[in-house]
Amino acid sequence: MTSQHPIHPPTELVQELWDRLRKAPESGASAAIAWTEAVARAAQWGADRQLDECCERLLSVAMAEELRAACRPKPPSLKEQALTQLSSVETVLRRHGVINTEHIRCALELLPDDTTP
Repeated sequence: MTSQHPIHPPTELVQELWDRLRKAPESGASAAIAWTEAVARAAQWGADRQLDECCERLLSVAMAEELRAACRPKPPSLKEQALTQLSSVETVLRRHGVINTEHIRCALELLPDDTTP
């Protein structure tokens, strides 16, 4: 008697991973990398489904969003990265008595927040 776990990868994902592994070399570093990537992809899929299930069971939508943000933080946007780098440049410029990055900062702040690298 076999029972399937409630969080089971879809057939398409299993087939995709299997196809990639069949194309990988049989041994060596490339084979190890291919297997590691396949296992990591399957594990990430399972972890994402588990998080989805947890969020569905939370009573508050705000709590679910907070949990999702904590467990799967989004990488900083290109805008956020640029503003962080500009702050570093401003620190160096202040040490030398030169600071005039207002136009750059204003232009960066006008960018949409959802731009990712």
